Amino acid sequence: MAFFPQIQKVQYEGAESKNPLAYRHYNPEEVIEGKKMKDHFRFSAAYWHTMKWSGMDPFGAPTFFRSWENATDDVANACNRVRVFFEFCEKMQMPYYCFHDRDVAPEGATLAETNRNLDEVVKVFQEEQERTGIRMLWGTANLFSNPRFMHGAATSCNADSFAFAAAQVKKALEVSKELGAQGYTFWGGREGYMCLWNTDMKREVDHLATFMHMAIDYAREIGFDGQFYFEPKPKEPTKHQYDFDSAACINFLRAYGLQDKVKMNIETNHATLAGHAVEHELEYAAMQGFLGSIDANSGDMLLGWDTDQFPTDVYMTTKIMLILLKYGGFTTGGLNFDAKIRRESTDPADLFYAHIGGMDTFAKGLKIAAAMRASGELDQMVADRYASWNTGIGAEIEKGTQNFRTLSDYMLAKGEVEELTSGHQELYENVVNRYLF
Repeated sequence: MAFFPQIQKVQYEGAESKNPLAYRHYNPEEVIEGKKMKDHFRFSAAYWHTMKWSGMDPFGAPTFFRSWENATDDVANACNRVRVFFEFCEKMQMPYYCFHDRDVAPEGATLAETNRNLDEVVKVFQEEQERTGIRMLWGTANLFSNPRFMHGAATSCNADSFAFAAAQVKKALEVSKELGAQGYTFWGGREGYMCLWNTDMKREVDHLATFMHMAIDYAREIGFDGQFYFEPKPKEPTKHQYDFDSAACINFLRAYGLQDKVKMNIETNHATLAGHAVEHELEYAAMQGFLGSIDANSGDMLLGWDTDQFPTDVYMTTKIMLILLKYGGFTTGGLNFDAKIRRESTDPADLFYAHIGGMDTFAKGLKIAAAMRASGELDQMVADRYASWNTGIGAEIEKGTQNFRTLSDYMLAKGEVEELTSGHQELYENVVNRYLF
């Protein structure tokens, strides 16, 4: 049975195409910098938004009424939804997917029943993976929706909540291994606090580290060798979450001996909530050796919450691809579309339009980034700006042959800093625009 009978497999038709159900820039087999486009991106569809987003928001009821859903969210319907999802991914030429455990199977009255429900649905995932060749990029567990996690999961003041979260992640890791996932992501959701008066922050952060070590130890015990990721998010729903941004997360990983086991999964909209641009988050993580995967979306600069929109800004995707190319690209990670169509976009075809637009925007960004790197113009401009560090006193400082005493003598003899050169920010911006336009 076809769930999208009116839509054929989305194909690359070129930049002149006006077909809304065709790629204009994303050509999976096109080679850029020695690698096929599909391998640069490793695109992934997020099950939670693609299949489970109902159009509901804090101010309104659901607006989507899908032909593949029914009134009760039972196991049979969950299995059917998996087949819908794989038809969508197959027609999109989407090579990977991600899910939370609770996205794909309903909770039962007990943990044992919930696990059995998940096992039944995972059987269908295995069948569909075998049929299509589509694979799981990474898995994760929903440790935030159920009221048992109202105070957090790994950082809860209730030890039983911690224990339940551990049991849930244990099962999620087993399922991730069973499906051949290439990674697993820690996203706390509620791992933070609302009021410091009632919070023992040190104890909670210690518990978060203990939880991660337990998860990694169990993964290795069962033979799951996927990459672990830590996803920053500064707020929402809690006022302050412990995974605030890349810098905070990397500091946490190093402080608790996790630096060799976990990399970052960075989301554009979460960077926005932290007051950063996504390129800042990516560059910081990458230069520290922690860049692992990306949740590809965008946020609305006029709204102060996580809007999870599809990426349509070529400036942004160019910046992202410049950083990825600079640091060698993905190994186990990829570009996961943690994005949802707007609640007013009620036609199932809108799912296709949204993902096509995001994939084309990244493809265009890749082409521009590769052209900029090939010319070397921008790199040379930056190198010239730091020329004073290549010789003389600058080179000696970088070599470690200077100290405060010798530098003081140097400046006392010289008297003053020589004329400073312009930063030429507007020139840099104009040069970048030349490649985009």
